[in-house]
Amino acid sequence: MNNGFSILVIDDEIQIRKLLEISLEANDYKVLFAIDGKVGITMAASHQPDLILLDLGLPDEDGQEILVKLREWFQNPIIILTVKSAEEEIVKALDHGANDYLTKPFRTQELLARMRTALRGKTSQNKNESIMQFGAVSVDFVSRMVKVKEEVIKLTATEYSLLTLLLKNDGRVLTHQYILKEIWGQSYSEQTQYLRVFVAQLRKKLEEDPNRPKYILTESGVGYRFNSG
Repeated sequence: MNNGFSILVIDDEIQIRKLLEISLEANDYKVLFAIDGKVGITMAASHQPDLILLDLGLPDEDGQEILVKLREWFQNPIIILTVKSAEEEIVKALDHGANDYLTKPFRTQELLARMRTALRGKTSQNKNESIMQFGAVSVDFVSRMVKVKEEVIKLTATEYSLLTLLLKNDGRVLTHQYILKEIWGQSYSEQTQYLRVFVAQLRKKLEEDPNRPKYILTESGVGYRFNSG
């Protein structure tokens, strides 16, 4: 059964393209390829893929610049594929609008899982639901009520704002700086320890085991990802 999703791969490595062609088509994705940034932008505009896999090391233009150009108009998920494992490069890509990233070499099953998560977030955003359920937790965005196993949980205004930011970006990696600026403002953009305290508080209230969280996940050195499962 075809899942109906089309994927644009922007990557100049022939081995990677062949691997992705076999893996993605075997999982019923329609796959399109571009070997450089210029062709990639043209194909993204003409085909409107559901998701883009973008390499940062392109032959004609830096992948970060291609990402910025795409995000001027392209709203669907973009996952970065890169050999550049430096945290600053990853953070830069996420701040430029990438949904997620994988460093090469990567495991095919992990890539497929990240794609499913990104596409799930895309479809859930389209539904514009007023209530979100994950595990034993339910969040009513209209009443601003949070329940765990049908018991109302009291969250501070800041905790609730942080939770809703994570929920509305289900599956997306959010950098420390992005979260801090969104919740507390520009002057707090470097206060990562401040953020850790509030994440810990949320986990204690929502996670079954706060020390092994299932929903509010840490991306080491980068930020946090919400995973509704």
